[in-house]
Amino acid sequence: MVHFSPSSKPAFKGKLLADLVDMDSRQAVLDEVMFIMTLMQPQFDPRDLTNAFSFTVSLYQGRWPGERECNTRFHDLRHITDTLLAMARLIHGAVLAGHHINARDAFVGMVGALAHDTGYIQDKSDGAGTGAKYTVVHVARSMEFVARYGQRYGLTLQEIPACQIMIQCTDLDTDIAALQFPSPKVELLAKLLAVADLIGQMADRIYLEKLFYLYREFEEGQISCYANEMDLLVQTQAFFPMIRNRLNHQLGGYDGLARAHFSNRWGISENLYQQSIERQEKYLAHILAHPDRDPSEFLRRKQIVQRIIASRQC
Repeated sequence: MVHFSPSSKPAFKGKLLADLVDMDSRQAVLDEVMFIMTLMQPQFDPRDLTNAFSFTVSLYQGRWPGERECNTRFHDLRHITDTLLAMARLIHGAVLAGHHINARDAFVGMVGALAHDTGYIQDKSDGAGTGAKYTVVHVARSMEFVARYGQRYGLTLQEIPACQIMIQCTDLDTDIAALQFPSPKVELLAKLLAVADLIGQMADRIYLEKLFYLYREFEEGQISCYANEMDLLVQTQAFFPMIRNRLNHQLGGYDGLARAHFSNRWGISENLYQQSIERQEKYLAHILAHPDRDPSEFLRRKQIVQRIIASRQC
């Protein structure tokens, strides 16, 4: 059931992204997404998006007959809801900036957000390891998933290819400039989804802690760029400027659209995603400035790192 109240517009004075919506609550995220949709389309019908959201939750919880429960801890349902909300905010910012995106366009883009990492999900006949073994091919698998189940998400047959190319843009190895988009609007939404995927995860207040999960996914996926979790943390320093370059060039600087959303929705004239990511980057630099100390001393949110260390000692 959707609980959003289209008539309310809270005057929020907080300055941190994590203060706006309880990201641990799937219902709170869905309510906020629905509210954003009503800001763009006051007569927005929530049924299709509510159904697509419910389908995604049931998939990740292992309640689809042919699919296993999500068992990747970085690319999990929390990452999906982070991306979904970021996508809704960016679409709203784009509309405020003068881009024409109707409710149906927005719906296709948000299905892309919901389905963009389904390639990590294993089918019931695949009992070996976890979905992390598909890391290298997960984007292609996600595109195939949408081809199979797109209509179940509420897409028409004509919308499925558009959703697939949006998902393709979330692959960091994809040269977006080389893609042939079916229309300028699909190109815009594809780039917005690629931005949402990046800023949604990197602005998450537990992003640095979840890198310990990401290392395990890379390890199972046979990505051998990192010697251990600490090496991943060290190399993540270079990831921040690399992503800034991708956002500014291949993705058109569309992350800046979030500022218009936050101003219109909350009365905060800042890009809170950028602010949060910069805080993460600075804190990571602080951690790495103390190489003689265990990073677990600094990364204590939700006890993620402590549980991983304890599991290694068992």
